[in-house]
Formats: sequence, C-alpha cells, structure tokens
Amino acid sequence: MSNHKDLQKLTFGGLLISLGIIYGDIGTSPLYVFKAIVGHQTITDTLALGGVSLIIWTLTLQTTLKYVVITLQADNKGEGGIFSLFSLVRRRARWLVIPAVVGGCALLADGIITPPISISSAIEGLKPIYPHIPTMSIVIVIITALFFIQQFGTSLVGKAFGPIMFIWFSMMGVLGLAFIIQDPTVFKALNPYYGIKLLVTDPHAFIILGAVFLCTTGAEALYSDLGHCGRSNIRISWIYVKTCLILNYLGQTVWLMQHNGKVIDMDKFNPFYAIMPQWFLIFGIGIATVATIIASQALISGSFTLIAEAVRLNLWPKVKINYPSEQKGQLYVPSVNWLLCAGCIGVVLLFKTSDAMTAAYGLSITVAMLMTTILVSKFLKKKKYPDYIITIFLVVYLIIETTFLSGNLVKFIHGGWFTLSVGTVLFSVMWTWHTARKIRNRYVKFIEIEDYFSIIKELSDDESVPKYASQLVYLTSANFDSEIESKIIYSILQKQPKRADVYWLVHVDVVDEPYKREYEVDFLVPNKLIRIDFKLGFRVEQQINLLFRKVVEELVKNGEVDITSKYTSLNKHKIVGDFRFVVIEKVISRSHNLSLYERFIMAYYVYLKKVSLSEERGFGLDLSFVTVEKVPLMLAAPETVELDRIK
Repeated sequence: MSNHKDLQKLTFGGLLISLGIIYGDIGTSPLYVFKAIVGHQTITDTLALGGVSLIIWTLTLQTTLKYVVITLQADNKGEGGIFSLFSLVRRRARWLVIPAVVGGCALLADGIITPPISISSAIEGLKPIYPHIPTMSIVIVIITALFFIQQFGTSLVGKAFGPIMFIWFSMMGVLGLAFIIQDPTVFKALNPYYGIKLLVTDPHAFIILGAVFLCTTGAEALYSDLGHCGRSNIRISWIYVKTCLILNYLGQTVWLMQHNGKVIDMDKFNPFYAIMPQWFLIFGIGIATVATIIASQALISGSFTLIAEAVRLNLWPKVKINYPSEQKGQLYVPSVNWLLCAGCIGVVLLFKTSDAMTAAYGLSITVAMLMTTILVSKFLKKKKYPDYIITIFLVVYLIIETTFLSGNLVKFIHGGWFTLSVGTVLFSVMWTWHTARKIRNRYVKFIEIEDYFSIIKELSDDESVPKYASQLVYLTSANFDSEIESKIIYSILQKQPKRADVYWLVHVDVVDEPYKREYEVDFLVPNKLIRIDFKLGFRVEQQINLLFRKVVEELVKNGEVDITSKYTSLNKHKIVGDFRFVVIEKVISRSHNLSLYERFIMAYYVYLKKVSLSEERGFGLDLSFVTVEKVPLMLAAPETVELDRIK
C-alpha cells in the first residue's frame, strides 16, 4: 500500500506519469476539433472566435470545474472511475446501478472509436505531402500492433509516455503562441459573449455544439485514472495541459481568421497542421502519431480496469484476467482486448476518414457524463454538502450536458448509431448478468445451520460411511454465519453422504474499498465445521485457492486446527490430509412461473454463462481437487402439484 500513498503525494514523477496516462484523449483533440467545427462552412470571424470561445468555456466548466475540481473529490481510497464512484454511493439507492451500468457501457463503446479517430487524424496530416498515401492501411497496422503488445504489459512503454506527452503539450503551446503573436486580439475570445453569439446566430448551432464537445471527451478518463496518479498530481498537471491546449486552439483561431471569407477543404488543410512551419511538419506528424498511440493505450488500459471492476461487482460474466507485470493496477483482459481490436478495425473500415469518425464520435460519451453527474450528486449528498449546492451542480450540469447531448444527437445518422449499438449490446450483457443473479437468489433457500451441527459431527465420526475427503470445502453465498444454503446440507447428507474429518465453508464478500484483504474465522463446531469469510476489495484478484491455503496455514501454525490425515498409516508420519472443493452450480429448472421478461433474461444468462469462465476457474481453484455438482433450483414445490391415485 505504500506505493499507493506515494502516488497521492505531489511529485515531479507523479506529474510526469499523469501527463503520460491521463490526458491522451483530451490532449489529442486539437487534431480534429476545429476541423469538425468549421466543416465545409465559409470561415468568418464569428465562427472562429465563437468556436474557440465555446472550446475554452467547455474546458473550463466541463473538464476543470466538474471533473478536476468536483468529481476528483470522489476518490474511493485513491481509486476513481464510474464503478468506484458507484461503490461509494450504491448503498444509497438500488436504482443507482442503472446510471453506473449505462455510464460504464458508454465509456467502453467510446473506447472503440477513440483510437481510430486520433490515429487517423495524425496520419492524415501526411496527405498534403504525400497525396496518395494509404492512410487507412497504416492506421489498421498501428492499431493491430497496439492491441498485440497489450498482453506483455505496458510498464516498459509507460515510463516513456510522460516525457513524450510533455513534448507534445509544449509543442502545441509553442505553435499556438507563434500564431497568437501575429494577432493578439484573439484573446477577446475568452469572453463567453462570442460563444453565445455564435450559438444564437448560426443556423448550424447544434452541429457546432456536437463538434465543440469533442474537446472534452477525455474528461471521464481523467477521473478513471485517479488511482494511477493521485488527485494533487492531476490537478497541478492539468493547469499546464489546459494552458497549452488553449494556446493551441487560439493559434488555430488566428490562422482561421487569416482565411476569413474563404471555404477551406478541411481534408487537405487541417488547422492543427496548418499552424506548423513547413520544415517542422514531418516531425509534428511523427510526434502527433506517437501521442495518439499513447492516448489509445490509456483508453485500452481504462477499458480493462472497467471490465475487471464490473466482474467483481457482479455486473459482467467472469472472464480471464491476466496480470502481465508487477505494477499495481496493470491488468490485461484477453477477451476485451480482441473485441476492442476488432471494433477499432471495424470503425476504420466503416468510416474510412477521421472526418467521418468525428461525425460519429462523442454521442456515447455525453451519455456517460450525464450518468457521472447523477452519481456525483449522490456522492455530494453523502458528503453532507448543503442541498442548494447539490441542486445548483445538478441543474448546471444537466443543462450543459443535455444541450451537448442534443447537439450530438445530430450525429446519430452519421454514425453515432454505431457506438450506441455497441453500448446497447454491452448494456444488455451487464443488465442480464445483474438481473439473472437477483432472479436466482430468489430461489435459493437458506436454513439454520445450527440444526445440523450434531448430525454433521455424527457423520464425520461414522466409520460405516466411506470417507469422501479429509478436508471438504464448500463455497457458500450465505451472508450470515447462522445460515447455510439448503443445497449444501443436501449435498453433505443426502446426495451421497460425504464423510470428512473437517468441513469448511468459504464465503467471499466484495467490499466497497478497492484494495481491502481481510478474513475472519468462525469455529461453528470445533475441529469439525469451520467458516471463513473473506472481505476483498473490488480491485483485488479473487484467488480463493491461494487465500484459503494461506488462512489454513496460519490456523495450523497457531494450533487452532489439525489437518493431519486421520488414516492410521498416514497419521503416524504426520502427513497432511487431502482437500476437496465442492462447487454447487445452481441450475434453474422449469421456468413456468417466471414472467416472459425473466425467461428471456435467464435464457440470455445461460448463454453468457456458457461463454464465460466457470465458477471454479473464476475463483482460481485447483481444478484437480474440485467437484462441481449441478443442483436444480426447484421453482415449484411438490405439494403444489395435484395428482390422484387410482385405487
């Protein structure tokens, strides 16, 4: 944990890391924002000044105030992101799972379009120099390579990210300044009057709003990476980043104003590259390409973290999660990696150019931001902020974000449908997994464990029953140590009476603190029936096999339990008895008293379960010692069935 505390401190290293990890998405948006705002319109001073004024105020209200100042307070023991925020407030209302799931899916859907749009915008800068360059093929090669290296962990490259992004931001600031000097009056755009004037007078106001919104798309990522960088490092480095971004946007504005009254083909002249001196262009494109790859990397890592948290919060099917390096928070989810990869390549083939992608980009991220606003308002309430402050926060941001959402809805037909459909598919998976679990739990019957103490003890001592295992371990979902699933008792006493020296019950509780690892032991029947409760954070890998062995070793060391084999020949040599895990898989039989909606959910759930990791693999159990018993969850009791006997 010391590592975590160091991150929260303000250090030069921390600032560099945060430059490398966090601002990729926001930091590469100058590549395409003005291109999207101007589109094919005639350039006017109103358009240029109004556009930059809207960008500056969006970065101030949306990114700085909402995320850097307010949302970063919602740190869950140093961790950020929509699911961390959800675990901070989920006790407050059951329905909060909806904004959490919608927001999480929107962020993942957005992750499919960010790498293609940033990398394409960078590579397309080569068009004026090499008109016939096959940009699409280059972009696909870069994306494929990027996803291929994920499995090796990114800590090596990670060290280089900070300095490179520092060069990138400084370069943008300097290039912007070079043009601002030519016309310092551009600073009047800091006055929001110009932005409002543009929205009121321009017939394309909504399209422009959708384009302006692209300047803040990385704000969600900024909060998600809180755990990697710490709040103070993010807040300080953001001052530098925001300054460089605004200088660059102002520089692009001066260039646009110099072309007042003209219609410029934005495919050939991107204002971002137009403000570079000719000799510098090739270096600029090189740096931009590396910066966009870094931006994409940050987004991919973010998606892995999101899925891993969703799995532990029971919002996503269990999937294989690897830990390629020792670095904290570094993980690799193969299934998500290749799905994202296929999605990104699909986007490139479908939209072809970065212009077409900007038309589709931003719609799902507005949805994610709206969901964060709802969750943050609940967090502020939990922190006992006065009601009027929470109301102002909600009203201001619901207005801003709903306005952006309506501006982005125009994008639906131009390709916004793509990210929304991806988001909807992801939502259906999360929602099904969450709901099916609730349906299954309705039919799990718990009984008082105390009623079975004596019979379990007698069975353990009954030599007429062949021994099943020396140590028998069951995973239980009963939250209280006074209860147990009736199915476990049925498995021990009836399904084939299982005699063992010691019976263990293991329960895992996922808690709201990200990195908690605690356990407690309850000796229900001394040396016969022992229950272990693990309390694990939603960021902790659930390797029950290892954790359980560790606890047993500690108990043996303290002389609290004896696991020596009771077989005479082995006992003599102090040989440890065998362990066997029994995993009970609950299968819903006959679904006649489920509604149509619930039947559909359960059918979808069964399919998802087939393609996901099994319980025993998900808990990291040693498969050579596991018995899986399928048990039907009876939905109709025998006494409700009517039947007449013929005499």
